[in-house]
Amino acid sequence: MPAEPNPVDQVLADLHGTGYLADVPTATVVHLGAVLDKPVLVEGPAGTGKTSLAKSVAAAAGKPLIRLQCYEGLDESKALYEWDYRRQLLELQLRQGEPGSLAETGIFGEDFLLARPLLAAIRAPSPVVLLIDEVDRLDIETEALLLEVLSEYQVSVPELGTVTARHIPQVFLTSNNTRDLSEALKRRCLFLHLGYPDVPRETEIIRLRVPGLADHLAAEIAALVAVLRAVDLKKPPSVAESVDWARTLLALGAGELSDEVIRQTMPVLLKYQRDIDIALAELSLVR
Repeated sequence: MPAEPNPVDQVLADLHGTGYLADVPTATVVHLGAVLDKPVLVEGPAGTGKTSLAKSVAAAAGKPLIRLQCYEGLDESKALYEWDYRRQLLELQLRQGEPGSLAETGIFGEDFLLARPLLAAIRAPSPVVLLIDEVDRLDIETEALLLEVLSEYQVSVPELGTVTARHIPQVFLTSNNTRDLSEALKRRCLFLHLGYPDVPRETEIIRLRVPGLADHLAAEIAALVAVLRAVDLKKPPSVAESVDWARTLLALGAGELSDEVIRQTMPVLLKYQRDIDIALAELSLVR
C-alpha cells in the first residue's frame, strides 16, 4: 500500500499554493491546531506574516475568514453581539396596547440579534477560520470575553441561553508583544512565534511574492534588509516591507541595487527619517 502523505508536508504545500512560504515548525503548529481543535496564538514582530498566515490557511482550506480586529476599548457589543435596539423599539410600538409581558413580545429572539465576529464564527453554518488580530491591544479585562469562546466554543447570551458552535472554527490569535497576555488566555492556545526569516528564506519569500524580479536582486534585498535589522532602528523593516521594496524596484525597472536606487527608494523600506539617516550611514551612502 502506498504510504499516506505526511500531513505537515501537505500543509506546507497548501500554504505555498496561496503564496505563503511557511517552514516546518509553522506548518506543524497549524496542523496540530486543526486536528486538536485548539486556537493558535501567533506572536512576533509586526510584519512577519502573522495575519497573512491565518488568511492563507483560510484560502488553502476554502473556508470563509471572519476577522475581529482588536483595539483598546473594544467591548462586548463589538466583539460578541448586541441587540438591534431600533428594531426592538419599532416592534414594541407596533404591539403597543397588546397584552403580555416584555418577554412575550419576542424582541429578544434570534431575529433581533446582531452577531459580531465571535458569535458569527460560532453560529456559522459551515466551518470558518476566525482571526483575532492584535489581541495584545485589548484591555486585560476584555480578554475575559475570549475565554469562553476559546475553551468551549460557545457564547452565553442571557436572553437566549448558550449558543454552541455548529462547527468548531479554526482560530488564530496574533500578538505584536506590546504587552503580556494573561496565563488564562495562553493556556487555551498552541503557541507559535514568527520572527524575521534568515536571508535564504527571505530571498525565497521575495521570489515567490514578486515573480518578475531578478533572482540576484531578491538575494541582494534580503541580505541588505538583514543588515538593517541588526542596526538600532526605531522600526526595523518587516518582511512585508521587503516585499514592497522588491515590487518598487520592479516597478522602477531597476536592474541592480545601486547606491542611487537605494537612496531613492529607502522610504519604502523605512518609515522614520531618523531610521533612514541611520541606515544610509550604516551603508556608507551619506552624501
